[in-house]
Amino acid sequence: MVAGETATGEWPQLVLVVGVAGSGKSTVGSLLAERLGWAYRDADAFHSEADRAKMATGHPLTDSDREPWLEAIGQWMDRAITAHRQAVVTCSALKRDYRDRLLAGRPGVLLVYLHGSRELLRSRLAGRHGHFFPADLLESQLADLQEPEADEHPLVVEIDQPPEAIVTAVVSLMRRGPASGMPPAGSVGE
Repeated sequence: MVAGETATGEWPQLVLVVGVAGSGKSTVGSLLAERLGWAYRDADAFHSEADRAKMATGHPLTDSDREPWLEAIGQWMDRAITAHRQAVVTCSALKRDYRDRLLAGRPGVLLVYLHGSRELLRSRLAGRHGHFFPADLLESQLADLQEPEADEHPLVVEIDQPPEAIVTAVVSLMRRGPASGMPPAGSVGE
């Protein structure tokens, strides 16, 4: 298939890859964008230096801390949509309200949720070095997490497989497209 095209001829304009820290958003998002030949932006690039410093010292962000971050991500998405540029963007989007903000008025955005067990997430974060997000904050993210529901039409992919396999699963689910009855909560790898 040509980049940006499926068997149904309908690709989303944007893919929003969500999940808690350690779920592989950055890796999967960049690999997915590379495979599709689309633009890519990691949500970490939208954090202010103050927010990065706050998290680095072990303090979780509040809803008010996340407000300008979500606004910046939404603006980037709007610029991509206006430019008719297909893109992948990552964001933890832990709460339904955050996802609603990022999806509202943007019908061409597909939500991909990277799901993993607490143990797997913890082990991934423990092995990650040089990132501003400490493993100690995982519990605060899991406490805030409101997993995507069927009415959000997420593609749910388990993270207990290599990143390339996750990307292959996402592309496979995308190829099904809405015309072929893409499952509202498609899950791969369970």
